[in-house]
Amino acid sequence: MVGRRKYDDGCAVAHGLDLVGERWALLVVRELLLGPKRFTDLIAGLPGISPDMLTQRLRELTDAGVLRRRRLGPPAAAWVYELTRWGAELEPIVLRLARWSSRSPGMRPDAPLSTDSLVLSLKALFDGTAAADLRAALALRLGDDQFVLRIADGQLAIARGEPHQPDALLDTDQATLLALLRTDRPLDEALASGELRLLGSRDVVEKVRRLFPPPAPVPLADRS
Repeated sequence: MVGRRKYDDGCAVAHGLDLVGERWALLVVRELLLGPKRFTDLIAGLPGISPDMLTQRLRELTDAGVLRRRRLGPPAAAWVYELTRWGAELEPIVLRLARWSSRSPGMRPDAPLSTDSLVLSLKALFDGTAAADLRAALALRLGDDQFVLRIADGQLAIARGEPHQPDALLDTDQATLLALLRTDRPLDEALASGELRLLGSRDVVEKVRRLFPPPAPVPLADRS
């Protein structure tokens, strides 16, 4: 098998690309930012990657110290991959890259997203200034995936898992959630159609949905 090509450059940027610059590597990191996943979960979140390619990337990232493999105890008793503490430090880099690239005129808002990618995009687009006076916990259920969004002091924290006394719970699908975040679609319309189930404070939901404005595309003049 042909060995990996390296930049053989003393620049730290080049070395960083040696670590996570191979195709799919940074997307594997993205899929693990919200917590551990099994191999099958990673395959589901990365449509287009082959099992062999994913195995290779997981091996390389493990060898580099970015992630590790761990066996969960009963009742799960499954092997999962998770970021190391050092690997988790890639989060602000991934989010900043997402925010930067979302300003590209070539960005396709209709392209498919993994669930984790959608949820992480909330962190990338979060407007902390607009949320300065808001303190809230919002539970989000997207199919089999559950997350808790906590907003306080102009900061947003997102964790995977069951909610504990959230101010509101949204149970919906990706398309409906994106429509509520990206457009002025009324909550009543989504509720009446059955595409959305809302428990708790409607006022909190209305405030939270306004905190993720898409950045304006880069003007043509600024790209020349």
